[in-house]
Amino acid sequence: MEPGGQFELSGAPLDNLHQTCREVNGHLAQVKSVGDTLDVGFLGMGFHPTARRDQIPIMPKARYDIMRAYMPKKGNLGLDMMLRTCTVQVNLDFGSEADMVQKFRIALALQPLATALFASSPFLEGKPSGFLSWRSQIWTDTDPDRTGMLPFVFEDGFGFERYVDYALDVPMYFIERDGVMLDVSGLSFRDFMKGALPGHPGLFPSLKDWEDHLTTIFPEVRLKTFLEMRGADGGPWARLCALPALWVGLLYDGAAQAAAWDLVKDWRFDEMRALRDAAPKWGLSAPVPGNRTLRELGQDVLMIARQGLAARNILNDADESEAVFLNILQQMVDDNRTLADQMLADYHGHWHGDANRAFDEYLY
Repeated sequence: MEPGGQFELSGAPLDNLHQTCREVNGHLAQVKSVGDTLDVGFLGMGFHPTARRDQIPIMPKARYDIMRAYMPKKGNLGLDMMLRTCTVQVNLDFGSEADMVQKFRIALALQPLATALFASSPFLEGKPSGFLSWRSQIWTDTDPDRTGMLPFVFEDGFGFERYVDYALDVPMYFIERDGVMLDVSGLSFRDFMKGALPGHPGLFPSLKDWEDHLTTIFPEVRLKTFLEMRGADGGPWARLCALPALWVGLLYDGAAQAAAWDLVKDWRFDEMRALRDAAPKWGLSAPVPGNRTLRELGQDVLMIARQGLAARNILNDADESEAVFLNILQQMVDDNRTLADQMLADYHGHWHGDANRAFDEYLY
């Protein structure tokens, strides 16, 4: 359970997208079955469409209490991130440090495309927010010490050690000792490693402390023992399998990975940052380096991803390759219409300005 009651499945490492989709479908079927008996529903959107922050019940967890106290010190929307947003993430492994570096760079540069393709959070407290992904916009005013695009990833010499240096300088939230969560928010992990943590002299970190600390870092792509794609809104059942298909298609085939890198390798970092800032508001219309739009880039990216999945040639029982999961994204790009665009059209159309209708149409 996430801070505002968001319900998370931490999926198992699996071999292919057919397995991943079966796992997600099985999980959601169980959730729906249990929810039906309790008269509880689960909504597939990136941000709660109607509730105010003070209407969200807070999950009783010491970690969340510490974060809630610290978040307002570092930005205006951190509590909204905790309580009212919902994302779907994809975790991808890598074969070497060099493979990690290239995958990280491609994924970070193209994360705004995922934000646009999966935008499903256009409402704030029952009204249009002015953004297609209000969830993504929230991250721009959450905590600059632990969020964002990470320019050093594109610098010469980037690798595991450079990411560790970055993570060491991200202020801590908490440490756990004997089942008790200790508030060390804002303190330095480097001091912790020296046994000089203020208020806890002589206390040294364990490997679990480091693993816990890495979970409190929230860039657009996060490195742990795998790469975590963090740019997409939560979404309806039919779209959940498309997100891993996009990234696996781009990054799990050598030719596709090289082609994806060719698309972004000449981008300047300031252009990438501008694209990240534009994607939540403009979606597929956001401008891309080279006088193009995200929609036009999306056509190229989906072609590469489809070729990458076809090359894997992993078929389901109907002899369909993993590329079948990209069809819904292809339709969206062809129509130049994200789910958020559709939601807004419905809001101004047959919903008659009532964002509560989202609970009818987008429940799992």
